[in-house]
Amino acid sequence: MTQATARSVFVTGGNRGIGLAIARRFAAAGDRVTVTYRGEMPPEAENTENSGNFLAVRCDVTDSQQVDQAFKEAEAAHGPVGVLVANAGATHDRLLVRMTEADFTSVIDTNLTGAFRVAQRAVRGMLRAGHGRIVLISSTAALHGAPGQTNYAAAKAGLVGFARSLTQELGPRDITCNVVAPGLTETDMSRALTPEQRRELLRTTPAGRLGTPEEVADAVTFLTGPRAGYIRGAVIPVDGGAGLGH
Repeated sequence: MTQATARSVFVTGGNRGIGLAIARRFAAAGDRVTVTYRGEMPPEAENTENSGNFLAVRCDVTDSQQVDQAFKEAEAAHGPVGVLVANAGATHDRLLVRMTEADFTSVIDTNLTGAFRVAQRAVRGMLRAGHGRIVLISSTAALHGAPGQTNYAAAKAGLVGFARSLTQELGPRDITCNVVAPGLTETDMSRALTPEQRRELLRTTPAGRLGTPEEVADAVTFLTGPRAGYIRGAVIPVDGGAGLGH
């Protein structure tokens, strides 16, 4: 079902996997979508339904100037951003005793501070408009931890506190901020797992299978829709039961 009025949607890290599935879902509903990417846009990302409403902008979320420029391009093409999905992320997995400070801070800068940069830029326009929807893509690693991912889990857990603090700041304004926490999902990251790692993760997932990027997109589009205006500061796990409500 398409939106009654097309919205300007901004999705970071929207060139593949979960981000691309989210962007495609919005575009298919008739929204005008801007996605950011840091590396290259894969060919499949360019073949998107309603591609005329789909803008790809190169942007490194660790650079405030690039973030501002990406928003300017999105606003010029699609109007003020009314929906923000902060999905861009990075990993540098190592056990703590082997992790360098750069490994830790670079993941925090992309996954957590990057979300701060784009949310701060988006909220300005949302406050002027008196309406907005923000969804931060976290991970079940934020809720129960993961060996070798102290940096990643800390960054993704930080998104929860960020969303709940922003919810309190926004108060009665019609701007919501929520968190979606995917579990093991069919993406490039999960395909890089060893068979042993995959089996262990599936063993602790009651659904007995990996999720799909489209299932994460379902949760995101609901949270940004007209029936979710009273949901604020929530953490929605899309993990097949792996987190069991943590």
